[in-house]
Amino acid sequence: MPEIDDKTRIELEAAAFRRLRDHLQERTDVQNIDLMNLSGFCRNCLSRWYGEAAAEQGIELSKDESREIVYGMPFNEWKAKYQGEASADQQAKFSEAIKAHH
Repeated sequence: MPEIDDKTRIELEAAAFRRLRDHLQERTDVQNIDLMNLSGFCRNCLSRWYGEAAAEQGIELSKDESREIVYGMPFNEWKAKYQGEASADQQAKFSEAIKAHH
């Protein structure tokens, strides 16, 4: 692996994060529950991690503010436009996935 200085590494990580954020904003057909069931994280997790990273830098972001950064709009607006009702199968898989992560 090539030697990468800290500044460049941070820039690469930031670019990868922005690409993931943008991808999730474009894929409104992918429900958070499906993300959780398959990967163990979702948009809400990503927004929480963003808020925690900001707090470590002394920047206060509310839960709503960090969610808006990840969702690209206020969470309630995204939820009303794109979030569907979770099926019984999705909810069962979610219950199992949560057990596996604790």
